[in-house]
Amino acid sequence: MNSSKMKFGISYVDTHSPLHKLNGITKFALFMAWVTVVLTTFDLRLIAVLIATGLLLLKMTKVPVSVYKPLLIGTVSVLMMNALFMFLLAPQQGTEYLGATTVLLELPGPYSITQETLFYLVTVTLKYFSMFPIALVFVFTTHPTEFAASLNRIGVPYKIAYAVSLTLRYLPEVKKDFVNIMHAQQARGLDLSKNAPLFTRIQNVAKILGPLIFSSLDRADEISNAMILRGFGRNKGRTWYSMRPLASLDKFVLLFIALIVVAALAKRYYETQLFWYPF
Repeated sequence: MNSSKMKFGISYVDTHSPLHKLNGITKFALFMAWVTVVLTTFDLRLIAVLIATGLLLLKMTKVPVSVYKPLLIGTVSVLMMNALFMFLLAPQQGTEYLGATTVLLELPGPYSITQETLFYLVTVTLKYFSMFPIALVFVFTTHPTEFAASLNRIGVPYKIAYAVSLTLRYLPEVKKDFVNIMHAQQARGLDLSKNAPLFTRIQNVAKILGPLIFSSLDRADEISNAMILRGFGRNKGRTWYSMRPLASLDKFVLLFIALIVVAALAKRYYETQLFWYPF
């Protein structure tokens, strides 16, 4: 493992894209509405539309693919492993949900691969993946302070909102600390390269986590002491430098989001089947 593999970060990136111009409240509403729609549907057609729209929005952020490519690969890998374990633990769940059995490959026991099981696993995997692009869009285009101001504006106590802002601001620092500790451990002879066995590399990475946790706790203590010295939390409210009024475009987008959510909820309410299955 070398430093080139750590040259990525998931944090706010100001590319002056059209999405950056939207109010933080609008982007937070979009994210929550997106999650709501995803959770209410197992319709592969709608999921495909969400994925295509999310990837289009992600492209609109103008953030290079190289920034989030490692996370994309990691997410796809985890989802594929999740699908494998779902099949191993409940190999016939697809046939139970879809109410049909079309055997494609006979295997011993209950592990025969059916068309319904494959369709079920593809639907669930893409359902989870559909939330990945919009999560990146939200993180890349929403400044932590702007997000905290948005949370406070919709009724979240400003202490909690500020804690969320500090967490988002601190994530890039955690990555930097990890890289610095990793380099220090490598200088002491800790092998994190491909030459070491996988289990050994996992053990060596675990040795980095200890110093990382302690350094993070020390920094959190310093921040909390600094906030106490400055009287944070003494007043019932506070003002936000990044708070902006809703523009006409924000109101239009919020109205459109509300209509989409209502339509998705209505679709789910009137559907007679949980899964859409065209075969």
